[in-house]
Amino acid sequence: MKKSLIALAVLAASGAAMAQSSVTLYGVVDEGVTYVNGKQNWTGLTSGNQLTSRLGVRGSEDLGGGLKANFRLEGGINADTGNGKVSGASGNGFEFKRQSTVGLEGGFGEVRLGRELTAAYNAVARYDPFGSVGLANSRLWADGGLPADNTNVPVNGAKTTNQRVSNAVTYVTPNFSGFKAGLNYGFGEVPGHQSDSRYIGGGLMYDNGPISVGLSGETLKSGANTRATGNINAWSLGGSYDFGVAKVLAGYRQSKAKNFYANGNDNKREGYMLAVTAPVGPGLVKVAYNHYEDKGGATTAKADQLGLGYVYSLSKRTSLYGTYAYLKNKNNGNTFSLSGDTAVKDNGKQQGLQVGITHTF
Repeated sequence: MKKSLIALAVLAASGAAMAQSSVTLYGVVDEGVTYVNGKQNWTGLTSGNQLTSRLGVRGSEDLGGGLKANFRLEGGINADTGNGKVSGASGNGFEFKRQSTVGLEGGFGEVRLGRELTAAYNAVARYDPFGSVGLANSRLWADGGLPADNTNVPVNGAKTTNQRVSNAVTYVTPNFSGFKAGLNYGFGEVPGHQSDSRYIGGGLMYDNGPISVGLSGETLKSGANTRATGNINAWSLGGSYDFGVAKVLAGYRQSKAKNFYANGNDNKREGYMLAVTAPVGPGLVKVAYNHYEDKGGATTAKADQLGLGYVYSLSKRTSLYGTYAYLKNKNNGNTFSLSGDTAVKDNGKQQGLQVGITHTF
């Protein structure tokens, strides 16, 4: 009898502990066939065309009194080859470069330590209907460690800030009647120069019924631990309105890199996006137009981009997608492109098509 009571007590204590903490394994596998028409046509199997393929683990523990401890570890994957994949990764192995944070959450909001998407990116890039991936995604929020044409070739001088910040302290406020804000402070970690390579940024969001608005600002200091040759300042504004039968989205971003050119001139990147999404059958139609400008060099580079897509939901976790993208550089330029797998044509044009499947778990 005593043994039975002890066993029941152990099970009850174990159940209480399990109820107070949880760990979840999750992920996305996205693969499709991509065709790009450029100076040389290219066809292949690519990963992360609708959603970035990833593997992650997240968890929380109830500490009592309304306080929780949270953590998240998430890494990108090239599902077509099995390699780890995300901007900033050091090699082909799997790394938690998408997010690696631990923090506390309560009535005050949430404080996190580690690497994650910036609050500035989260506030406004969410209005890109193509989710910052695939051929048709908006280059307005291209990663700072890469050229804005998204060719995945590292450059010595960044023209804009990074999508993610490392070595950061992040604070996210509670929701106040639809308003929510986030702040990041990323340590530069340059010995003897505390402000070098430092990142400071924030985003303000308002979501209430069909209305959504986002505003952000950020600054990245030059230094030994960044690709910024001069201080970079950026701000962006976006919003959407859901009419039910369709949702209208828009965004604007401006980024200025100080002393980017050898003659001391600044580089200025700016552009805007107009988009519409509409539910059709069991899926979603997406249409987006982007305009880009790059100023400060010998000439001002400009480009227009059109994206069309349809996502067909087979279930809550599995979908098929098709995306078409077209880009035209002005004056036969080649500053912007859809893909680094092949260069744009001599007339500055490039187009591509992606068809694939996404599964989440």
